[in-house]
Amino acid sequence: MITRHEVTGRLSKVLVANGFAFLSGLTAKDRSGGVKEQTADILAQIDGYLALAGTDKTRIVVANIWLKDISTFAEMNAAWEAWVDPSQPPARATVESRLAAENILVEIQVQALSGSL
Repeated sequence: MITRHEVTGRLSKVLVANGFAFLSGLTAKDRSGGVKEQTADILAQIDGYLALAGTDKTRIVVANIWLKDISTFAEMNAAWEAWVDPSQPPARATVESRLAAENILVEIQVQALSGSL
C-alpha cells in the first residue's frame, strides 16, 4: 500500500510505502535569507512532513543536499548540526548543483523509516 500526502499533478510531497517515508526535494518557503536560514526553513518543513508520515528526524536513514554554491557548505552545516540528533545522524551526501530558481540556495531530500516511533 502506498499513501501519498500533498499530491499535485507533478509530485507527492510525502510518499509512505513499505515502511519508509520518502520526501520530495524541499526548498525554503522564505528565500530572503542566506544558506543557513534557508536550510533551517527546510529542516522545519522536514519535521512537519515526517510527523505527517508518523515518524521523526531520528529515523531518517539518508539525506541528499544540493547547494547552489559549495562554498556555503559550512553555513548549511551550522543549521544542520543545530537540528540533527548527533547520536542518530543519517547517511548524507552534499553536492553543488544548479537549482530551479536563482534565489534557491539549498534543496534537501530525505528518506526515513515510517510507522510507530
